[in-house]
Amino acid sequence: MLDRFKGFWQGVVLAPFVTLFIRLGISPDAVTLVGTLGVAAGALIFFPQGELLIGVLFITAFVFSDLVDGQMARRLGRSSKFGAFWDSTLDRIGDGAVFGGLVLYFAGPGDSMLYLSLSLYCVVMGSVTSYARARAESLGMDAKGGIAERADRLVLILVATGLGAIFGVPVLMYAALWILAVANTATVVYRVEKVRKQAVAADAAAGAQGPTQNRSAG
Repeated sequence: MLDRFKGFWQGVVLAPFVTLFIRLGISPDAVTLVGTLGVAAGALIFFPQGELLIGVLFITAFVFSDLVDGQMARRLGRSSKFGAFWDSTLDRIGDGAVFGGLVLYFAGPGDSMLYLSLSLYCVVMGSVTSYARARAESLGMDAKGGIAERADRLVLILVATGLGAIFGVPVLMYAALWILAVANTATVVYRVEKVRKQAVAADAAAGAQGPTQNRSAG
């Protein structure tokens, strides 16, 4: 959802913050770091104590840094490979902290081995989803797509957890975890299959080209 409405958030809602940070001389990489630290703090401090709503609100206040830093980099003309690497690396930390905080919640006040395990599964599969794409791109192939993009995963679990805490309906958070577990798995399978087809096609093309070259050489 953040990705789909990125233009509106960056161009209207968050534009004053972008302008202010630039005037203060704050770098986009610093915004990325502070945003990640805020997300991690909100998840790992409040969730384990059972303060789910406060944790969600705290995380939400920092999660928009993911849009602010990119817009700052574009305005300053500082878009770089390191910036992209830095942003992606810290995204993994932030995502891991959110679901790790839920793991600690279910190990403590949430008291559920089932949902502790499910939260842990979401941590792992979320990382695998991102890794599959990154590894495919490093090999010159495309692994985009699927039904569980990073922004969608984050929005779903935060909204479900926050609403569940407000209305006293924890089943919303439970349902979100099941949905994410299935969606993450489906996305990983989709990306693996997508890369497999590209790899098979590339190998077939290379195999067909080899004999042709040998005949020409002869």
